[in-house]
Amino acid sequence: MHRREFLQATASLAASAALGTARAASPRGKADHCIFIWLGGGMGQIDTFDPKARGDAKGTPKKAGSYYDSIETAVRGVRVCEHLKKTASLMDRVTAVRTVNHRVIDEHAFATNLVHTGRMVSGTTTYPSIGSLIAQQRPAEAADVPSYILIGYPNVSRGPGFLGAKHGYIYLTDTNAGPAGFTRPGHVDPERAESRERLLRPLKSGKTASAVADYEEAQAQALRLAGPKFLRHFDLKTEPASLREGYGGEFGQRCLLARRLVQAGVRFIEVSHNLNFLNGTGWDVHNEGIVNQHELIRELDTALAGLIADLETKKLLDKTLIVVGTEFGRPPEFDGRGGRGHQGTAFSLVLAGGGLRHQGAYGATDELTKQIVEKPVSIPDFHATIFAALNIDPAKEVLDGSRPVPITDGGKAIEALLG
Repeated sequence: MHRREFLQATASLAASAALGTARAASPRGKADHCIFIWLGGGMGQIDTFDPKARGDAKGTPKKAGSYYDSIETAVRGVRVCEHLKKTASLMDRVTAVRTVNHRVIDEHAFATNLVHTGRMVSGTTTYPSIGSLIAQQRPAEAADVPSYILIGYPNVSRGPGFLGAKHGYIYLTDTNAGPAGFTRPGHVDPERAESRERLLRPLKSGKTASAVADYEEAQAQALRLAGPKFLRHFDLKTEPASLREGYGGEFGQRCLLARRLVQAGVRFIEVSHNLNFLNGTGWDVHNEGIVNQHELIRELDTALAGLIADLETKKLLDKTLIVVGTEFGRPPEFDGRGGRGHQGTAFSLVLAGGGLRHQGAYGATDELTKQIVEKPVSIPDFHATIFAALNIDPAKEVLDGSRPVPITDGGKAIEALLG
């Protein structure tokens, strides 16, 4: 070996050792499941988990500030909106990450994609969602359930991207009916279904292109799931009436279903809130849309508190990370008709359970939540925290064809929350 080659090899070994030490030192959690609650439209941090002094949306001139009063929580010094009363009593199991930030503020679709994938849209590459990445890294605990279920409408931002169809989701919008297409016709019993599948096997035995192979693997999973064994998980009527009522209305029932799916072994469940636009505009509270925003907040409060308490009763809270996500926040100023615009420079995303070291709130914003004062958290950092909580290395790489792609875009997990 020449001297130059020896020095290069030594430097490479030293770098590898340093990287290995750094990765070993990075804390990891022990959660096994993730329930990702999605508040489409942009939840206003100043009106929910990062309240400030009361503003005035009707005055002349209007005064920037919170739309509601705030209340104390189970964590001293941490306050939330008055309409989060049930969650307030459980904030020692919750951390509102108040300093999340990005620069996508004017386009819901791009911001939604960023929060789901951790990356901006780039050329022809379709990046996988965090749900698909978790499904790939940690498959379902049982063979008779999928790794990833979406309770909401399908969307490319929630999809597998370059990972392929086998790491995609199964979706449903009706919690009672379950996923469409998984109920066999009455005349097709399990034996007949198996006979049909045997007839198909010789046609699948040849070598196929990767895209076709991915599709066939996804199809095989669908056939495996079809039938009553999988669909029984969607029968909420088997739960006590008092428990169902404790979760609240339609959205609460989706959260209850998410808990049942966790018990069944599903790894990642995304639950969309307010599919029916309870207040007319959803969380996108421009103009008069803000008037009934409290209805959304109360519905979220009931379902979130019910989910936390239920998981804890069943000794699943430490094993289940709850995430409350939204595409951006809202500014403290009111628009011409009393609503709010979009703000990405500082907003709140929420973590609960998952065995984390919760502290009620992480990071701080200024007196109007416009600027971050301490502990900023990027979207990749937030993703890295989720991965780490589920014992997945945030620095790990996945393959886009033959090109290695880190699962986060340089994200660093919030170590203060991890054991």
